[in-house]
Amino acid sequence: MNRTLSGFVLAAATLGAALVGSAYAQQSQPPSVSGTVTPAPAAVPAPGAAGSAGGIRSQNIFEVKPEASAQPGYMEQSNGERMKVQPGNNAPMWRQVGNGVTGYSSLPAHEAPEAGNLIQPMVQYPGSRVTNAGEAWRQVRNNWIIPYGAALLFVVLLALAIYYFTRGTIGLHGQETGRKIERFTPFERATHWSNATAFVTLAISGLVMAFGQFFLLPIIGGALFGWLTYALKTIHNFVGPLFVVTIILMIITFIRDNFPQKGDLHWLAKGGGLFGGKSEPPSNRFNAGEKLVFWGGVLFLGSIVIGSGLFLDKLLPGFVYTRGEMQVAHMVHAVATLLMIALIMGHIYIGTLGMKGAFKAMREGYVDETWAREHHEYWYQDVEAGKIPVQRSGQGAPKAASGMAAEGSST
Repeated sequence: MNRTLSGFVLAAATLGAALVGSAYAQQSQPPSVSGTVTPAPAAVPAPGAAGSAGGIRSQNIFEVKPEASAQPGYMEQSNGERMKVQPGNNAPMWRQVGNGVTGYSSLPAHEAPEAGNLIQPMVQYPGSRVTNAGEAWRQVRNNWIIPYGAALLFVVLLALAIYYFTRGTIGLHGQETGRKIERFTPFERATHWSNATAFVTLAISGLVMAFGQFFLLPIIGGALFGWLTYALKTIHNFVGPLFVVTIILMIITFIRDNFPQKGDLHWLAKGGGLFGGKSEPPSNRFNAGEKLVFWGGVLFLGSIVIGSGLFLDKLLPGFVYTRGEMQVAHMVHAVATLLMIALIMGHIYIGTLGMKGAFKAMREGYVDETWAREHHEYWYQDVEAGKIPVQRSGQGAPKAASGMAAEGSST
């Protein structure tokens, strides 16, 4: 009889503790109304405090005295008062932490102004529920940037694949003459390849960090994926400043030939001759498509990517670098980077599989006379007329194209 009674009492006590603990867990949920919460100073625990001061103990939070829930106004008690009847339960303290209460920190305020805030305060954005600012950023990243960014890159890749398998590589209509024109000097090629290397490194590392958990983590496992992403993050942060230098050199080197010129609007209206089997419209040294990549991708999106990236690396002077500012910078950086990658994917396709001789031009610096005439007719005409030198680098050049002015080929 004593054993039965003891078992019954133990079961009843366990059930009561579970119910009270559940009630307190619900009390610790974030408030459902907006506004600023100003808790009483006595509710903020001192650093390292314990016991009645609100410190965190390793006790079971379900250790509730039977008379606790019967006390009047128990749910409104401060953390210190509650600790007297329920040691180890810090629900009020964490509720205040969740509302942005500032505690003590030994870090200088001018270096770490948010060091005393464990969690960003609750906020309410237009048309949304009250939520933590950090959680709002996470939702934007996971529900918008990641899925729609992946869809954008997939659509671009699919479109390029369809174009390649239906149209194939763009070749020449005429026979090559064997006479060469220097299209890119050694300095121009070095600038391009250094920028391309930095961009591809940043793009691959960024994409793995953003999407790797979906296609790499299940294959290689958590341990290896953790080390891989850590290494890529480090490489990403160090290559970023190098990308800044190379993109500045790119702009200085190629901006002169990317200004609007005659034939650009006509080239755009004809779609560059990429559709319908039409011949490519005449263009200058760089056609309108390449100019769009330069101004829209390299200069505009590149500037946004660089500015937000340097901010995330904390390399821009005069900023405090709060969590909210870093979250905004991350979203701007991610969106601009995905758009830039999508644009550069088309550029990479034309420069490799899409057009015969394009990759060789950037690798060796020279193109055949026929290639220049069919793909950049206005530029070829300027070279033939002597307005642009056949050989610009001063090195030993292949045989010049026929009919070109002597002063042009000897400049």
